Amino acid sequence: MPTYKNLNPGLNHTPAYQASGRPYATGSLVVDTPKEVEFPYVTRWVYVINHGTGSVKVGFSQNGVLGTGGSANYFQLNGTQSGANDAQSIRLELKVSEIHLHGNSNNVDVVAGLTSIPAVRTSGSAGTSWSGSAGVG
Repeated sequence: MPTYKNLNPGLNHTPAYQASGRPYATGSLVVDTPKEVEFPYVTRWVYVINHGTGSVKVGFSQNGVLGTGGSANYFQLNGTQSGANDAQSIRLELKVSEIHLHGNSNNVDVVAGLTSIPAVRTSGSAGTSWSGSAGVG
């Protein structure tokens, strides 16, 4: 009978996504230059909140938010002129180890629920992001 030892969960480990996420939060980010937010574990879900009056591009690689190579692969959160109503993403059910932000806002928060899957499990030929994947940049 085979014995399995030292098996670590990978990206398709369903129970890691069924359990509640470990909390992760970082706030008051200034994103006037491209900002990478690295997670120590693969995410189960992510929220991005723009408290500022400017706009923020949210993508999954630096090339995606900058539009390098002719492809702009991001979504945008536009702040309000009064700053009274914060712009926030919907709950993004994503398995990522990093996100990239860029724009003209100086008060952006990122909140995520983390799985037990180490971030290195998203590594591929392009590194630990999805850079190079269709729709990513």
